[in-house]
Amino acid sequence: MTEIQPIVEMRNISVEFPGVKALEGVDFTLRPGEVHALMGENGAGKSTLIKALTGVNKLATGSVFVAGKEVILDGTASAQAAGIATVYQEVNLLPNLSVGQNVMLGHEARGKFGIDWKETNRLAQEALARFDLQHLDPKAPLDSIPIALQQMVAITRAMLVDAKVLILDEPTSSLDSGEVQGLFKVIRKLRSEGLGIVFVSHFLDQVYEISDRMTVLRNGKLVGEYRTSELPRFDLIAKMIGREIEQLRDDVSDQPVYEVSTEGTPRLGVIGLGKDGTLEATDINLYQGDIVGIAGLLGSGRTELAKLIYGADRPNKGSIEYDGEQIKVAGPASSLRKGIAYSTENRRDEGIVGDLTVRENIILALQAMRGWTRPIPRKEQDEICAKYIKELNIRPPEPDRLVKNLSGGNQQKVLLARWLATNPSVLMLDEPTRGIDVGAKAEIMNIVQQLATAGMSVVFISSELEEVLRVSSRILILKDRAPIKEIKNSADVDLETIVSIIAEGGEAA
Repeated sequence: MTEIQPIVEMRNISVEFPGVKALEGVDFTLRPGEVHALMGENGAGKSTLIKALTGVNKLATGSVFVAGKEVILDGTASAQAAGIATVYQEVNLLPNLSVGQNVMLGHEARGKFGIDWKETNRLAQEALARFDLQHLDPKAPLDSIPIALQQMVAITRAMLVDAKVLILDEPTSSLDSGEVQGLFKVIRKLRSEGLGIVFVSHFLDQVYEISDRMTVLRNGKLVGEYRTSELPRFDLIAKMIGREIEQLRDDVSDQPVYEVSTEGTPRLGVIGLGKDGTLEATDINLYQGDIVGIAGLLGSGRTELAKLIYGADRPNKGSIEYDGEQIKVAGPASSLRKGIAYSTENRRDEGIVGDLTVRENIILALQAMRGWTRPIPRKEQDEICAKYIKELNIRPPEPDRLVKNLSGGNQQKVLLARWLATNPSVLMLDEPTRGIDVGAKAEIMNIVQQLATAGMSVVFISSELEEVLRVSSRILILKDRAPIKEIKNSADVDLETIVSIIAEGGEAA
């Protein structure tokens, strides 16, 4: 039987940024008439590979072939000319224009006196009808239709050109289950017409429902290409997180389990907290000296949960209790005043301020709490900084050094010091060890346990499941933006237990 010629071949693709090799020697093959899922955790290289295929990222090494011919993709225009269309997670449309204007943008019908809007809208209606969207009024404002239909408008526009390849980057992130099925109907139609579709999603159920093959990346390198039907979910997760099945059984078996009493009133009670389209109703009880780990794959809702508790995002269901009394969290400042602190997963963009000193970064949250009209005296600043530089072993111990000149591990300690300086009773740490070396990771986890031993209550979020097991007394497991199970940590719980629960949707295999 003759092998079908790939519609896209990417060979030995490497992409480099200053000091970082984002992709290294990656191969990727897309065949006509297939949906090919691109899988991997945060930092695996999925977005970098997509940007290489769409001409955004310059290749350090490698070649790209479309329909058997080598192409030079030096910009998005060259990618479109090669027949590569992309629809991003954030719909790239113009809400101030009409549906028809968005569909036909750059392809408007021309008449003697410029754009023929009647003909342009007719062509837009014709294009929309291809995807059973003939009911949409081309003259209606784009922002008057739901996000799911805007997603379909984006696909309609992308397919207006002679596309051979359609890249869908997290297309279902803002859709409910019914809307997802509507999108899948369109994907199947395009697949039957011979289009090659790259599908990026963190929803495992959807990946297994719609994709024919998958390519798994990890840390910028190719793990492998697999037929979806031949790769069990447990094996996929193991490949994504970088632990073989045998390793999963023993990786943390020798670690002592952190235990805490769950008797009495919880310090923090989260009851049915959620937000439509962001997180299903979730419960957590956090006791004094407790460490509750939040486990789940990328996109499971870990960060969304922390932000809802902290008030960085507003829930529309559920409630929060502190020492048995219901409280209203109006925002981050309100949370800080109540003793609830949140350390973001995005250390670089939302955490440290690189052009400020170590001292200025450490006192930032405390100063915000007190108000900018009441500056913290320099003597008090020095005392606070000296305390946490010593306790957290921040190196070098120089409060006037710009924080951007510290290592990633020491920047993380500075960020931790900032929140500890506010004297919180509840501390939520989101990916506190991401991007730091092994020694610094061990230090951070030891600090977390010391804080809990001293009576602080901690929510510990990490994509490194072995870290969650190492520090937590209990573990809440999330999947597809919903809680699926809470388990008590014990010597019998290992990585395989958690991965099995994620794969099986709530029950360990």
